[in-house]
Amino acid sequence: MPQGSSQPARRRPHKVAVIVDEGTNPFEVGVATELFGLPRPELGLPAPLYEVTLCTPTREVRMNHGFFTLTGAAELDAVDDADTLVVPGRPDNVVPRAAAVLDAIRRTHARGARVMSLCTGSFALAEAGLLDGLRATTHWMWAEEFRRLHPRVRLAADVLFVDEGSVLTAAGSAAALDLGLHVVRQDHGAEVANAVSRRLVFAAHRDGGQRQFVERPLPRVPDESLAPLLAWAQERLGEPLTVADLAARAAVSPATLHRRFQAQLGTTPLAWLTGERVALACRLIERGERRLDVVAERSGLGTAANLRARVRRETGLSPSAYRRRFGPVGGERVTV
Repeated sequence: MPQGSSQPARRRPHKVAVIVDEGTNPFEVGVATELFGLPRPELGLPAPLYEVTLCTPTREVRMNHGFFTLTGAAELDAVDDADTLVVPGRPDNVVPRAAAVLDAIRRTHARGARVMSLCTGSFALAEAGLLDGLRATTHWMWAEEFRRLHPRVRLAADVLFVDEGSVLTAAGSAAALDLGLHVVRQDHGAEVANAVSRRLVFAAHRDGGQRQFVERPLPRVPDESLAPLLAWAQERLGEPLTVADLAARAAVSPATLHRRFQAQLGTTPLAWLTGERVALACRLIERGERRLDVVAERSGLGTAANLRARVRRETGLSPSAYRRRFGPVGGERVTV
């Protein structure tokens, strides 16, 4: 477990089934197994966070572009015991999915399990009827094709992922990592999600509403990377930092800073700063700090009222409900 944190003992691991269909992209399968399937001894938990099963509609499945053939996976009835079903993408979206695959998706959703698609896996969810009337996303390259095939879905074509409760969709391949970390954060809290992201050497939190396609021009001289500024700000979240302060630190105008954030992160300086403060507040609550005014001050959110509003908006839980779910056993305060 990350240093300074304490979590209640967990019951059996959360069961994740991953459907690998003909032509599935290996990357998204790798994302699912990396996020949910690897042991994480660095967390020091009494049981694994997740238990992953790959399942296929046939005994052998040829992956996208014939890179390899998957054999030895479980049959599709493995979805019937899953708490979460992951549906990776494949490039041939106009080819109908196998009836057995669509049936497995439908019955998993019907019994109340969580269903999430990665990249163009959203086509399978839409074909199964799970997305009618809901917001969803997919890879931007296939957005128009998705709208043509599934007009009843409210496609959000320029976001990283969409969380509609029991149905979640991620955009391009890398956004699958963002959605997966979002799910880990929902299941086990910000502290564990941060530990998983460090293992992945990946950004701990990118909000689902950020843009899919972020401009990454060749660096100019001098280097305009935001990394030093972000690191500086993350060490000072409890201070009354403003966008003007960030711009002054970077020695640019607020307008120039805004353009750089949009180009490099796909978000605004204020949205990034608020998201980092909420993530810090959640970690403080998980580590046992019960005084909301202290959490608000140390995270830079100012007041307990603002803390409550921001945490609820980000997690769907009040700070007290978040503490009950992710806080230390017995409610003891841990020094952080």
